[in-house]
Amino acid sequence: MSDFYNVMELRFASRSENESFARVAVASFISQLDPTMEELTDIKTVVSEAVTNAVIHGYEERTDGMITIRTEIHGTEMVITIEDEGIGIADVTEARQPLYTSKPELERSGMGFTIMENFMDQVEVESKVGKGTRIHLKKRLKTQQQTIRN
Repeated sequence: MSDFYNVMELRFASRSENESFARVAVASFISQLDPTMEELTDIKTVVSEAVTNAVIHGYEERTDGMITIRTEIHGTEMVITIEDEGIGIADVTEARQPLYTSKPELERSGMGFTIMENFMDQVEVESKVGKGTRIHLKKRLKTQQQTIRN
């Protein structure tokens, strides 16, 4: 594994219109690893799911909250941490079950965590009621380039 390391951090308002900005920013940053189109699509999808969860569930669509995304590159592995300071998740195990949603009236699919788990190598969720939620997403990329430049 290469010693290549890089990091980016974004902080933005919990507004649904910022979801597309977040996914494009992370994808642009990760593109230095020359990921496949499938990997790039997967990354954009998981960022979209996590940011949407923070907006809809974490802040209950209040626009005065903040979402922080930290993206790290370690050789060919990327780590994305998405954090909010919203209401938190009372039962993370229940929330991670396929089709579970705390907002059925909004016709949410309840597949956010399932999608993240299917597209990433590792997903960790830390949450405290009244304090917020932090999601760590890890994936080793099958970069198209043979060597990572320092």
